Amino acid sequence: MATRMKVRKNDQVLVTAGRDKGKRGRVIEVQTKKRRVVVEGVNVAKKAVKPNRQRGISGGIVERESPIDISNVLVLDPSSRKPTRIGFQVLQDGRKVRIARKTGASIE
Repeated sequence: MATRMKVRKNDQVLVTAGRDKGKRGRVIEVQTKKRRVVVEGVNVAKKAVKPNRQRGISGGIVERESPIDISNVLVLDPSSRKPTRIGFQVLQDGRKVRIARKTGASIE
C-alpha cells in the first residue's frame, strides 16, 4: 500500500543522514511504494553499462543517482531556504496545499 508522500518531484531537499549528509539537491523521482526518493547529485553510484546500438548507448562505466529513504531528507522552505517539516492546510476555496511548519509559507 502506497501512502501519501509529502515530498514531491522538483522539491529542493536537504539530506539529513548517510554518506551525503548536508548536501542539497532537487528531487528527480519519487518511488511511493518503496518510500524512497532520487535526489540530484546525491548517493551517486557507478554502474557498468553494455553498449546497445538500438538505444544509442556507447557503454562503459556510468555514474547515476540511487534512491535514498524518504526519512533521510527534509524539504527546504522556499522563503528562508532552511529545512522544514511539511504540513497540509485546506484553503477557503477548498484546495489542499502543503505548508512549511517553521514559517507557515505555502510550498506550492
